[in-house]
Amino acid sequence: MATRARVRALLSAAVAVLALSGVTVASLPSRPVEAPAQLGQGQPMGAVPPPTQPEDTERAAAITELLRRRADALLVRDEAAFVATLDPQAEPVFLDEQRALFANLGDIPLDSWSYGVRPDDTLDLSTLPAPATDPTAAELWAPAVELRYALRGIDQVPTSRPMGYLFAKRAGAWYLRSDSALTDLGRRSWRGPWDFGPCQVTPTAHGLVLAHRGSQPMVDRLVRELDSSVQAVSQVWGDDWPKRVALFLPDSPTEMRALVGPDFPVESVVAVAIADRVDTAKHTATGQRVVLSPTGSRALSMSSLRVVLRHEITHVAARAATVDGSPMWLLEGFADYVGYRDSGIALAQGAPDLARRVRESGPPTALPEDRDFRTRDRSLDLAYQQAWSLARFVADRFGEPRLVALYRELAGAGPISASDTDDLLRQAIGMDRGGLLREWQAYLRGALR
Repeated sequence: MATRARVRALLSAAVAVLALSGVTVASLPSRPVEAPAQLGQGQPMGAVPPPTQPEDTERAAAITELLRRRADALLVRDEAAFVATLDPQAEPVFLDEQRALFANLGDIPLDSWSYGVRPDDTLDLSTLPAPATDPTAAELWAPAVELRYALRGIDQVPTSRPMGYLFAKRAGAWYLRSDSALTDLGRRSWRGPWDFGPCQVTPTAHGLVLAHRGSQPMVDRLVRELDSSVQAVSQVWGDDWPKRVALFLPDSPTEMRALVGPDFPVESVVAVAIADRVDTAKHTATGQRVVLSPTGSRALSMSSLRVVLRHEITHVAARAATVDGSPMWLLEGFADYVGYRDSGIALAQGAPDLARRVRESGPPTALPEDRDFRTRDRSLDLAYQQAWSLARFVADRFGEPRLVALYRELAGAGPISASDTDDLLRQAIGMDRGGLLREWQAYLRGALR
């Protein structure tokens, strides 16, 4: 993750260092948004849900059929059938938004679009505020609903997103009444790019760029870099990943926040890799996207953008082999290593804060800790520069294949004890954390003094 201040500082440093060559490269890594939970984690054993009532079964069957018709109408582009699933007594703004949603999805290449209903997870609507409540409706019901969709050529299996749908029954028929009325009850609807305006999709050999109208100059830059960035990542990581990447370019911080999470500091990053769900046992990750800042990414030079894309696409390639809780210095250092690879940027040029520290007070006395990557000040820049230098040290000392092997072993283990970490380090590079620290310090003295 890169702060705006970091972007400005690194751009200025790169311009000054590389002015003679006419190349501008900035270190602009950002850490991926973690999936809500990896499969197999956080699943309590022995929990017994409340029994499903017969009326809930009947409602669920009716709502499932309603959502099937809604999904089919979207896929076959039948607007009349789509509108027929909406409550005619719903708020006009909701009806207008739904018609716009239907139109905005017209150019999205979808392999699938469907919904799942969970009647055993139903909200109590007794505190539902007006105008969502409607005494003219025979019933209101709010079961948990999941949207499942797959982008053609990107998603090998559909990804899923929660939808806060409220349904109303009138004259024996069920309709979708709202997708926002349940927010105050803790159930939000996920918003995709198509909820924010007409979408423009530009395919490439290894993925697609999804943006909105008026973004053509930036789209052209992303299209030029996407395929070569995928190939550059594969040269290091290998070919055992789908090698298909979706780049999303939102138009506003509000849209970016909807895509990456309401609590993510979107104003502070230029790009972020996200995934909906990861199964490291099966080596699969669903819903992987690279989301770019609507403002920060446009300010990058082409060379800086190349570094950012390769960094984020490295997270996409390695995500299925990365267990939550793995050392951040390894995750971000490896992504930066791939991002900077073949850039021609020397360590002293790309890590000015680290170089200054080594000259003034010597190399770091410890490996970067995970908390160093969560700060919002200049120490964040230093953490990323240290992580990059660690990855460069391993590659320079032991070779690139050994760096990749270290990532697969250590990042695939997740949160482990210090002794287990030392064991994995010895297996991969023949030294424990203490040895790695000493050798890294010596490397920095030679490279940065």
